[in-house]
Amino acid sequence: MTTLVMGATGATGRLLVEQLLLRGQQVRAIVRSRSKARAALTDHPHLSLVEAEVCDASDRDIADWVHGCEAVASCLGHNLTLKGIFGPPRRLVTQATQRLCRGVMENGSNSPTKFVLMNTAGNSNRDLDEPISFAERCVLGLLRRTIPPHRDNELAADHLRTAIGQINPMLQWVVVRPDTLINETEVSQYDLHQSPTRSAIFNAGKSSRINVAHFMAELICDESTWSRWKGQMPILYNAP
Repeated sequence: MTTLVMGATGATGRLLVEQLLLRGQQVRAIVRSRSKARAALTDHPHLSLVEAEVCDASDRDIADWVHGCEAVASCLGHNLTLKGIFGPPRRLVTQATQRLCRGVMENGSNSPTKFVLMNTAGNSNRDLDEPISFAERCVLGLLRRTIPPHRDNELAADHLRTAIGQINPMLQWVVVRPDTLINETEVSQYDLHQSPTRSAIFNAGKSSRINVAHFMAELICDESTWSRWKGQMPILYNAP
């Protein structure tokens, strides 16, 4: 099985690559620089690197990237700098998600391709009636209007929910929603919920990046885990 990983040299993406390789998967990683990628990613015979800028890639390039892949995983995100948050491309995650989905459709695989998108607990699943307090709704509305990455996360997930939907014969998806991301060296116990059990604004939980990577790899490699969560937006918290 081959998985295409976007954002493979990021803080979570490189951990996902490691988790997939540990499971014996073939990984095709899109990286900006091969030399920098070698410092971040394990040198492994099952890992192939494609040096490219996602924003500059043609539709043909993207179709070639997803060709032969049974799964696509996106850990793309905005750098936490002024330029990364407020500068272009403001719709990095959304545009990549849309174009990757289109590439999967154009390839016409005989079986549905899995798409796993890393997102955020601050984004509600609008397929469900998730409870949000008035105060939290006000804060999220402000973030939506002033912080481009938040709106980008919402639109990326909405594309999978509405444009791809629940019964697409070519593509199945899961949107993984961690809360406050922290760094840990080893996988630990974590809890999964269909909807948030705490406020992402006023009572945020913690999600270690390695646990997020572990769950994303489980979704891709374990059919029972995939069947449990496909078409949903699970929340991941580290266990108390």
